[in-house]
Amino acid sequence: MSKEELAPKFDPQEVEAGRYQKWLDQGVFKPSGDKKAKPYSIVIPPPNVTGKLHMGHAWDTTLQDMIIRQKRMQGYDTLYLPGMDHAGIATQAKVEAKLREQGISRYDLGRDKFIQQVWDWKDEYAAIIHAQWAKMGLSLDYSRERFTLDDGLSRAVRKVFVDLYNKGLIYRGEYIVNWDPQARTALSDIEVIHQDDQGAFYHLIYKYADGTPGGIEIATTRPETMFGDTAVAVNAHDARYQDVIGKEVIVPGVGRKIPIIADEHADPEFGTGAVKITPAHDPNDFQVGLRHDLPRINCMNDDGTMNENAGKYDGMDRFDCRKALVKDLQASGDLIKIDPIVHSVGHSERTGVQVEARLSTQWFVKMKPLAEASIKNQQSDNKVTFVPDRFEHTFLNWMENIHDWVISRQLWWGHRIPAWYNKQSGELYVGMEAPEDAENWEQDHDVLDTWFSSALWPFSTMGWPDTDAPDFKRYYPTNTLVTGYDIIPFWVARMIFQGLEFTGERPFQYTLIHGLMRDEQGRKMSKSLGNGIDPMDIIEKYGADALRWFLTQGNKPGQDTRFSYTQMDAAWNFINKIWNMSRFVLMNLEDTTADQQPDPATFDLSDQWLFARLNDTIAQVTDLFDKFEFGEADRALYNFIWNELADWYIEMAKAVLTGDDERAKAAKRVNLRYVLDQTLRLLQPIMPFVTEKIWLTMPHIGESLVTASYPVVHPEFENAEAVTQMSAIIELIRAVRGIRADVNTPLSSPIDIMVKLQDESLAPIFEQNRDFIDRFVHSKTMTFGAGIDTPALAASAVILGATVYVPLAELIDLDEEIAKLEKDVKKFQQEIERVEKKLGNKGFLAKAPAAVIDEQKAKQADYAAQLQATQARIEELEAAK
Repeated sequence: MSKEELAPKFDPQEVEAGRYQKWLDQGVFKPSGDKKAKPYSIVIPPPNVTGKLHMGHAWDTTLQDMIIRQKRMQGYDTLYLPGMDHAGIATQAKVEAKLREQGISRYDLGRDKFIQQVWDWKDEYAAIIHAQWAKMGLSLDYSRERFTLDDGLSRAVRKVFVDLYNKGLIYRGEYIVNWDPQARTALSDIEVIHQDDQGAFYHLIYKYADGTPGGIEIATTRPETMFGDTAVAVNAHDARYQDVIGKEVIVPGVGRKIPIIADEHADPEFGTGAVKITPAHDPNDFQVGLRHDLPRINCMNDDGTMNENAGKYDGMDRFDCRKALVKDLQASGDLIKIDPIVHSVGHSERTGVQVEARLSTQWFVKMKPLAEASIKNQQSDNKVTFVPDRFEHTFLNWMENIHDWVISRQLWWGHRIPAWYNKQSGELYVGMEAPEDAENWEQDHDVLDTWFSSALWPFSTMGWPDTDAPDFKRYYPTNTLVTGYDIIPFWVARMIFQGLEFTGERPFQYTLIHGLMRDEQGRKMSKSLGNGIDPMDIIEKYGADALRWFLTQGNKPGQDTRFSYTQMDAAWNFINKIWNMSRFVLMNLEDTTADQQPDPATFDLSDQWLFARLNDTIAQVTDLFDKFEFGEADRALYNFIWNELADWYIEMAKAVLTGDDERAKAAKRVNLRYVLDQTLRLLQPIMPFVTEKIWLTMPHIGESLVTASYPVVHPEFENAEAVTQMSAIIELIRAVRGIRADVNTPLSSPIDIMVKLQDESLAPIFEQNRDFIDRFVHSKTMTFGAGIDTPALAASAVILGATVYVPLAELIDLDEEIAKLEKDVKKFQQEIERVEKKLGNKGFLAKAPAAVIDEQKAKQADYAAQLQATQARIEELEAAK
């Protein structure tokens, strides 16, 4: 028995201080190395080194840690692998913003010095993230920590790029891409966030070049792109334009002649039925240009300013150009009208600026064959199981409608594309390393999309492409991925198709999808709303265990959850209850040792009941963990710990511990230690700090609860009859306590109790436990039987198999009780009158929502029922006087 005792008051800061470092020093988070044990692995979704972890990260990693901690205790050879993502555009944007505050840009520094600035940023925030992981108690094996720009991971990235290129699945081409003018890089479709912006349709007249009066009216939301116009398209079946197809019009303000072409892209039902075609600045127009062999004129620079093709507007910001151009077109009479609109506009996910559709030469992954393989795999035994399964549809829908993936980024921070161009011939070389005569070759300046490297995370972190790497052979495929539904297309889908392509295996067996963390009002947490909550602040106030408990309760997989300080208070109170319950047990163990085991032959009814309920709880929690139903597991644990172990069993044990039967007391101490030990083991995956503290303070075997064995069901503890009997006793006690509360009679006042039995098998149960029942109800007399005559004036409660009566004559002053009830009658009458007045108001009925009206009607019915019951009670008491 440790001499250390639990402090009188639970203090999470004192409990958690230094504990994480002790675990690291003990090496308890590392794989067991037991080759006979079944492996179980989880790779952490690598957080971006752009800043601190938020509440979503806390939720995500808590679920992962709970799974791995339970599997470790169950004897699996577990690996929980940590790591971080370089997050190319996101991290570069952060560092560039920092530089702008200093009045400089990355171009002022040059590539090498800028990259060093980003590495400094990475080191700073990696240290912060490490500290946060420690605070949260994540049982990570840091000896295997990876970073997406590690040499090993870089080799994997190059291998994948080269192999896909050699298979014809990576190609380079000139296409319209989403362009971020601030970051000066291409974006994939899913890096673009669409939002409603104020805009306008600018109606312009494109006059006929041959001098024919009039022209064609065009409506555009982006007049500044007209410098890139190379045609006007109409539909071949549009009767309005049959005679002008093939003619030329003049681009207003530019003076260049362009043809009128027939193309199905022009919709006769929309607007004027004629559209300007700008192949270098619109994806649909790009396709029209391909069909008609139109030139591509790019009129913007990569920073969103206009270029020399914009004439006098050269060098102007795109939006400043729009204003100036519109003003000039109004003056020239080429602008017919402006119609204000609200329309959906794409914005960069990282910088927030409005995205441009821009013609650019980029590297792409040909997605169709990779997507088809992933879809086919979902029909096999090797499929990835989505939890909840509805998210498989999200995955398949994205795969079925996928576009080629633009993977090149015009950034400096990231994996440099392994392609080189011969300085003399322009020849392209793609390979794992630079050509031997490197001085004659120049490497592509672009880097790869962040998701290209993070898509390889489950196997690149295990040592791939070395397929003989010990971790790759032992722990891949991984078992469970835990992540939010918002990155299924970004990350989950890409890991699946890359895993299948390069390892022939699904990267994980299960992907557990959780929702978003919202604030107490149900709003998504965001910087713009200022409603984000720092998990470290919550840990500082409540402790990590309370935060972890909150994050796992009350929600089902796939659903959003709301942060709640009220629930945080409840979480802290629950842990405080566990602490105080444990203190009582530890103070009463005396010389009990950890190797003493419960003996069912010595069990009284309360022992039989509790050990059977412990069995039920172990079975239920284990099953719910396997189903990832952590909220339900929490409920089962809470009910057992608070409602059964603390509120009932320990109270029952006090009678034995204060009694004279030394043999019974010794047995009860063994039972208490065992049940507390098993309870702490069940809780350890969820709240590791406080359970470790308590467990190390009590008699125990082993150095840490982290590596202790997880509870299992013991057949010798099964006892359905004891559960039924104890449930009847508890129900009886609750019924009497409820009656006491109703008539305002304190427990210190003894009362007569009469139990009329419909089920006579309850009689011996109640009789044999009369002393225990009396401890909780404080009876003057207690009678059990089937033929009991009950007094007219009695409070009653129906329980399973019996009706409980408590005579009231001696408990209350009838006149005082009647006077109190008459006040209640007036109160209910006033409430009924108020509701009837509201429901009689035609204005209220006309304006109020149906739900509000129904709520008022329900209140009216409730008040009427309460009034009737109160009046009946008064009549009953008057008759008894």
